[in-house]
Amino acid sequence: MSTQKTSITFSRRSFMKTSSLAGGGLLIGFNLFNACKPNAKPAIDLAQLNYNDFNAFIQIADNGAVTIFSPNPEIGQGVKTSMPMIIAEELDVAWKDVYVKQGILDTNNYTRQVAGGSQSIRFGWDPLRETGATARQMLINAAAVKWGVDPSECTTNEGIISNAAGETLGYGEVVNEAAALEIPEEVTLKDVKDYKIIGTDAANVDIDKIITGEPLFGLDYKTEGMVIASVMRPPAFGQKLESYDDSASKAIDGVIEVLKFGDKIAVLAKDTWSAMKGKKALKAEWKTDSKLESSEDHDKLMLGLLNGNKFETLRADGNVKKAFEQADQVLERTYESPFLPHNCLEPMNFYANVTAEKIHLVGPIQTPEGTAKHIAEMLERNFEEVHLEMTRMGGGFGRRLYGDFAVEAAEISNLARKPVKVVFSRDDDMADGIYRPAIKYRIKAAVKDGKVTGYHLKEAAINSNMYGLIPNFFPAGAIENYQVDVAKYQSNITTGAWRAPYTNFLAFAEQSFFDELAEMMEVDKIQLRLDLLQKVKGSTDERIQYSPERMEKVIKKAVEKSGWGTKPEGVYQGFVNYYCHNSHVAEVADVVLENGNPVVKKITCVVDCGIVINPLGALNQIEGGVIDGVGHSMYGDFTFQNGVPQATNFDKYRLIRMKEAPIVETHLMKNEFSPTGLGEPTLPPAGGAIANAFKAATGKRLYKQPFSKYPELLKGPEKEIIG
Repeated sequence: MSTQKTSITFSRRSFMKTSSLAGGGLLIGFNLFNACKPNAKPAIDLAQLNYNDFNAFIQIADNGAVTIFSPNPEIGQGVKTSMPMIIAEELDVAWKDVYVKQGILDTNNYTRQVAGGSQSIRFGWDPLRETGATARQMLINAAAVKWGVDPSECTTNEGIISNAAGETLGYGEVVNEAAALEIPEEVTLKDVKDYKIIGTDAANVDIDKIITGEPLFGLDYKTEGMVIASVMRPPAFGQKLESYDDSASKAIDGVIEVLKFGDKIAVLAKDTWSAMKGKKALKAEWKTDSKLESSEDHDKLMLGLLNGNKFETLRADGNVKKAFEQADQVLERTYESPFLPHNCLEPMNFYANVTAEKIHLVGPIQTPEGTAKHIAEMLERNFEEVHLEMTRMGGGFGRRLYGDFAVEAAEISNLARKPVKVVFSRDDDMADGIYRPAIKYRIKAAVKDGKVTGYHLKEAAINSNMYGLIPNFFPAGAIENYQVDVAKYQSNITTGAWRAPYTNFLAFAEQSFFDELAEMMEVDKIQLRLDLLQKVKGSTDERIQYSPERMEKVIKKAVEKSGWGTKPEGVYQGFVNYYCHNSHVAEVADVVLENGNPVVKKITCVVDCGIVINPLGALNQIEGGVIDGVGHSMYGDFTFQNGVPQATNFDKYRLIRMKEAPIVETHLMKNEFSPTGLGEPTLPPAGGAIANAFKAATGKRLYKQPFSKYPELLKGPEKEIIG
């Protein structure tokens, strides 16, 4: 990657304010941050501008200022920047003149206001382009009427309309007339070659607020008269509330009220510290309502499922039983993964103010519509009475798909008749979570005459199984006899989506298996994958989700860019290719041995996600996904004992550390396919890439995550001592 030097100008006074304290350790200098922008224009007071609405997405003021609303929840995946970029491109305005606001829940004007599955851009691509192009055409039509010319004679460029005679009008000069025109039924979208905004780097529209700590997140939200609620929930899955004593809690200064709702107790206080202190002082008795489960029991139950015959078949091609009976060689392996919490940087929180007139909700939520409908139903109110505003989220990873914390806030506010914000502690977040389910995979392959003739994937999981599209990912269609079976154990431990559901572990299992299969067959690991892809080309099977041609290209690009097979002695490499969330990815891990232990130094990542809206944002997503994948496959572990989580904070739950993060070198495939997801696709392959590299370095295969739990498998070969 090339680098570019940038000159920074700042005053001596601003520099002194920050550097004078630098001897005390790490310091983020906000004065320096502001001083680095000496030419920044004063912020426009958007509230004072005379706006016209073109649609729910676009407002244009008579001075030409453009505000674009981003409809989808922002969890760090960058849609609050990239979705407006798509609109601005077709509207044909300069990005520097665009102001972005977070849209509210609006089921009349917006569709799919969800952050999940890396689908926001994919589903928004065409509607957002059409939204921008429609407003642009209305502005052109208004200018054409003023000039008395045909609209086809007019062109636009960064907010300026021109005609054939060379006359020009700014958008602000025709905005009043344009907003009154009929909406055109047909509009022309730009050719990719004409893009000026899409495909260029754009800084996160919230970056200044994030860095300077301006209110932005759910935890920042405050209103007059708001109280904080800290909630005591059952300490174990399988327990219910029997009785409680709140006298000590009520004696704490700042505590206002203690309320029971269901099997939970809410302590309401004037501030967060008092509320949490009040919860800690609560005395409660709990009774066992259902089985108190342990991870040791889950382990045996899932192995029993894999060994049993009660499966649901999600896909069956050919005859796998016959393929194994006729095979020259058979390889079978079992892979195991634990529960995982989400551990968003910003703990769960939500604001609710339930009054006779309306239900006002504010906070970080990935599923605003579903959550609002749930709350309306719970309170026996009309959905139209709910007003929900989305804040930026300090991480989501699937946890905020489930609005349990928002429901709690609404329920407490309804009982207390006060504006309430529920705030989780880190312990609450981990002990009362909705976890990635523990899963085991068993994979079996048949080889006949040097060809892979059979493939059987079995999944045993807690509570739920892989969604229906996954069985149609690679290697579906590449092996004649192919079957995917699933089974589950129904647990009282709450589970749900965790970044790249199911594929986050399945990618490691399948891609480790392919490497071992190639070793057994004594064939090249990359070539085995390429040969299988050849069999899918030209397939008429509409169930197949991936493109063999696009996958082949990312594989070859990863081989080229990673220097596969050409590294100096002492550098060990592992390869993975994977398709999920509509994107094709290949990753190569570089590992070295330090003091006999394998250390991940670099991941080369090649991604085909179609047209890239914001390359800078794409790099953030790709690198974050890779590092998250490395970290959780190496260290993520979470267990239960008698229904109680065995880790409730970072003293017992290990995350990857900054010094352990590898260099991530990213390469984006250039094409004109419609854009697909980036928030999740680079995480799943990372675990397999490092596992295959560890095998190259140590000679030992890994079948269970987290890898660090099995240090005996992370030791390099003993060096022979001579003399």
